[in-house]
Amino acid sequence: MASEEIRSTSDAASLAALISRAAGDSGGRKKGLPPVDQWNPPFCGDIDMEIRADGTWFYMGTPIGRAPLVRLFSTVLRKDADEKTYLVTPVEKVGIRVVDAPFVAVEMSVTERDGKRLLTFRTNVGDVVEAGREHPIRFVIRGDNDELKPYLHVRGRLEALVTRAVMYDLVELGETVEIAGREIFCIRSGTSIFPVMPVAELDALTR
Repeated sequence: MASEEIRSTSDAASLAALISRAAGDSGGRKKGLPPVDQWNPPFCGDIDMEIRADGTWFYMGTPIGRAPLVRLFSTVLRKDADEKTYLVTPVEKVGIRVVDAPFVAVEMSVTERDGKRLLTFRTNVGDVVEAGREHPIRFVIRGDNDELKPYLHVRGRLEALVTRAVMYDLVELGETVEIAGREIFCIRSGTSIFPVMPVAELDALTR
């Protein structure tokens, strides 16, 4: 019955209402995110929902313009070991498409704690994440133009792609650190160091 109801959903608001009712079963919790990692419902197939590279959510080919709906969907997202992303409730699991990362880091705050710089990010769906041991930043180079793309761990296997504008501010904070005898361009946050790339490779990219 649950899967039939999902398939017969005609718009994003109806789907959100269904998920909201199911996600309300959060083990007695009234605050915080639903415990999606603790739920093991049956897989009910894929739905026509996609998160584009810029963080825009689409349902049945139409952008979801209401921020509260997107926020609701984001709270029941889970990426499993099969590298696929799902909306998960206590009663069902449905697959969605993600072009790049499910979240986008749209803002960065630079503060100081115990004499160390601390980087805090805000995502497009309202998560606030401090970069550090539990929330590392990784850097990859992709595309024909060797584009540098930073990803921030948010929760579970879910990451946020750092926007280009924020990435420029982030790279401005970089420094050279010697790691295993090599000079590595790195970013620090708190007590954590996140390698970007060897300095020699960075110099080659900027020539």
